[in-house]
Amino acid sequence: MFLQATGFPFLSPLKRDWELIRDELLALKKTYFVQWPEFNIYDGNWTVFALYKFGDKVERHCAVCPLTTKLIEGIPGLLSAGFPSLAPGTYIGPHVSYKNQVLRYHLGLVTPENCAIRVDKETRSWEAGSDFVFDDTCEHEAWNR
Repeated sequence: MFLQATGFPFLSPLKRDWELIRDELLALKKTYFVQWPEFNIYDGNWTVFALYKFGDKVERHCAVCPLTTKLIEGIPGLLSAGFPSLAPGTYIGPHVSYKNQVLRYHLGLVTPENCAIRVDKETRSWEAGSDFVFDDTCEHEAWNR
C-alpha cells in the first residue's frame, strides 16, 4: 500500500532539496555502486550506493554525500538508505520484506521513462522530485523497461 509522504513531516527536507541530493548522486563514480545482494529476486543490473545498511552508517559513502547524509539522519528509525539504480531491462520480481513494519521512502532523482513499481494492486512511476512511501510488507515489484 502506498502512503502520502506528506504524512511524514520529517521527509519534507528531502523533497525540498531533491535537486541537491540528485547532484550528489550524479557526482558519484559508477564504481561506488555494488550489485544488490538478493540475486534471486531480480533479472538485470540492480545496483546500490548504500549510505546506511540495517542501521549501520557506511562512513566512506556518507563522506562523499554530506548533504544527503545530513538530511536522512533526520529520519526517525532509519534502517537503510542509499541510491538504488535499475539499468535498462532490469526487473525486480514480486517479493515482500523480510522484516515487519518497514516503510520505504522513494524520491525520484533520475527518472527514465518506462520505470515503475507495483505495490499490492497499485502501480506508480517516478518523476523528478516526486516522492512516496510504501509498506514494504506488501507484495511489490519494480522494473526499468
